[in-house]
Amino acid sequence: MAYFTDDSLLPENMAPLMITAAPYGPMWIPQDGPPGYVPLTWDEQVQAAVDCYNAGATLLHIHVRDPKTGKISKDFKEYGEQIARLREAVPKMILQIGGSISFAPEPGEIGKFGSYEQRHKLTQIDPKPDQITVSCGTTLYDLTALHTVEDAFGGTHLNNPEILHGIANMVADATPDFYIEETKLCVEHGIQPYFALPHVHGLELVERMIRRGHYKGPMNGFFSTGGGGILGANPFDLMELVRRTPHGSFFTYQTTFRLTHPISMMMIALGQHTRAGIEDNLWDTKKGVRMTTVQMIERHVRMAHEIGRDIATPEQARQMLKIGETYKTTEETLAKLGLPPNRESGQQGFLVLKTDGRLREPVVAGSDGHMLV
Repeated sequence: MAYFTDDSLLPENMAPLMITAAPYGPMWIPQDGPPGYVPLTWDEQVQAAVDCYNAGATLLHIHVRDPKTGKISKDFKEYGEQIARLREAVPKMILQIGGSISFAPEPGEIGKFGSYEQRHKLTQIDPKPDQITVSCGTTLYDLTALHTVEDAFGGTHLNNPEILHGIANMVADATPDFYIEETKLCVEHGIQPYFALPHVHGLELVERMIRRGHYKGPMNGFFSTGGGGILGANPFDLMELVRRTPHGSFFTYQTTFRLTHPISMMMIALGQHTRAGIEDNLWDTKKGVRMTTVQMIERHVRMAHEIGRDIATPEQARQMLKIGETYKTTEETLAKLGLPPNRESGQQGFLVLKTDGRLREPVVAGSDGHMLV
């Protein structure tokens, strides 16, 4: 688990900051902002990626909008076509498809994630993305719980009692039938699963998948916080996530609306990684003042530079995330992540590894629990 040494917070010892751009805002429609604020046309969607890259983002979180309807596309052919355009426009960025395929509810509807079949189809996109986000653990995802309606949704089409009722009752559906199969399909298609977790218990689900042999590869992902049912805004809870993530993993911290600013600042200072964009937040630090995705990325860059922390290059991000790598065994996966091995029959006490990766020899303990000399 994450262990802070005396020098961990010095900038020269921190991993460079990986910023994920989330500029597509699947729950919004173009009328929710000034012209161009929500990318609509194919050219605007591609240009958003270019602008995010130039501002300092190394990962691009992608949702595909149908220009004809102004809403998120349900045509998987368009997903492949958009990946192809992005590969040409931002060849160095890590392209990450948002695997939730969640849709903002219409009046009288309950917000919901796409079916398992819909989400599994994302692994067949051609050309393929580098990553697909994989939700682990069904949970309530109520964005109305932590924020006042006006603060979060004021001036948007979602500020409607019927729609807000649907958002409040949205459930992120991700049982083992989904996340184990989705992880398997990602690996089979040469795509890295990027685990989307609602709280520390989602992290436990990923570790169990690894320990039981369902996944052998790097553990990377993001914590989706800032709502009811998922982790809220308590810094002590956030610190527990930081403490519990394995040494060999890389996690991004994504939250909602104006909470993004203080939480991003805290995570940058702690050597963690951040996400910025209108998918998560429309607002500056002051109520009712909009920010663009690029402005949010630029703020993260400034905050990192204020403490002397470097911004990751695309090459550094690929190396840290180990894009394209898988492992051969459960034991190798656990060792690469810095997690203790699985317990063998008859072993007692906490499990540790020798420097050569083998289990320590059993030691007889004295009556007071100290090893006998």
